[in-house]
Amino acid sequence: MEPTLKFSPTELISAINQTLDYAYSSVVLVGEVASFKVNQGKWVFFDIKDDESSVNCFMTLYQLKMPLEDGMKVMVRGVPKITKWGKFSFTVQAIQPVGEGSIKKAFELLKKKLAAEGLFDEAKKRPLPADISNIGVISSTQAAGYADFIKIINERWGGLKITTAHTQVQGLDAPAQIVRAIKYFNEHGGVDVIAILRGGGSADDLAAFNDEELVRAIAASKIPVITGIGHEVDESLADLAADVRASTPSNAAQMLTKDRAAEIRKIETTLDRVKQVIINNINNAIFENKNKVERITREWQNKVAALTENVKQKMKLLEALNPEKVLRQGYAILSGKVSPGSVVKITTFKQEINAEIKDVRDRQ
Repeated sequence: MEPTLKFSPTELISAINQTLDYAYSSVVLVGEVASFKVNQGKWVFFDIKDDESSVNCFMTLYQLKMPLEDGMKVMVRGVPKITKWGKFSFTVQAIQPVGEGSIKKAFELLKKKLAAEGLFDEAKKRPLPADISNIGVISSTQAAGYADFIKIINERWGGLKITTAHTQVQGLDAPAQIVRAIKYFNEHGGVDVIAILRGGGSADDLAAFNDEELVRAIAASKIPVITGIGHEVDESLADLAADVRASTPSNAAQMLTKDRAAEIRKIETTLDRVKQVIINNINNAIFENKNKVERITREWQNKVAALTENVKQKMKLLEALNPEKVLRQGYAILSGKVSPGSVVKITTFKQEINAEIKDVRDRQ
């Protein structure tokens, strides 16, 4: 017969908690909220239940980044433990609503609260910078929305510097990662605008963008923020807090760049209009006073020369940004999903090459 183990209450609780910590160091629990209450303005207590069982949950009020009410369905991540009073408890580390009804309820409650604080006021929103040379992007680099954004940026203008912070864009960990990326760009500077991008998805997929801490970080950003989240019909609190809201990641790329072809046409139209104005002025001057023709002609010729030189400089700049010129210099354009095992297209000046990605590593 095996010897019976003897413990004091403290020793037994400590042994059980060590076992729980080893076997269940992180647990995700999904269920309905019941018996929600806040004690002393610091501690949050509630139960997560299903049809048959209920689990006591505990967290600090600081960690609660969404409105919570009885009856809401949520997903929480935390660790199970036995309290010193011998009761089972689940210590919550992160929480997010689940299901369209609960997400909508949390959305409306938090929207009302933050709107009352003025976080969404139009008067506080800033326009996008007129001249953008460096864009800070917060997104998953493996997402289709991110790939669409980069493709359209390069097609429309090119030559812009893109600094990307790779984050999760759904799930319990996404809000905190995006908040850290916003703080990083604000603390280190170097970007003209921050673009937060996420393609389409279900209400559960987009729930991360209704996180209170994330919404406050967007509103507090010193750098203008544009969001391109989901589809045109999707609306998140992150969209409402941003300085500019784009309907999709692709639309964000369009709003952040000029159209190269349209700019060339604009320059050509301006030049034609200037020439016509010059001709009309010269003809009027000749008609009114022939003695002034020579002086006026010289003046307008100088203006034409200056305008023409200005246009030539702009045309040279546009030509320098032409991807075809870059290809002729021996560079290549890589497009596709950059992850091990995927096939990407490599475009050179004379060839298009399909290649399989063997390995992807961050630059040191």
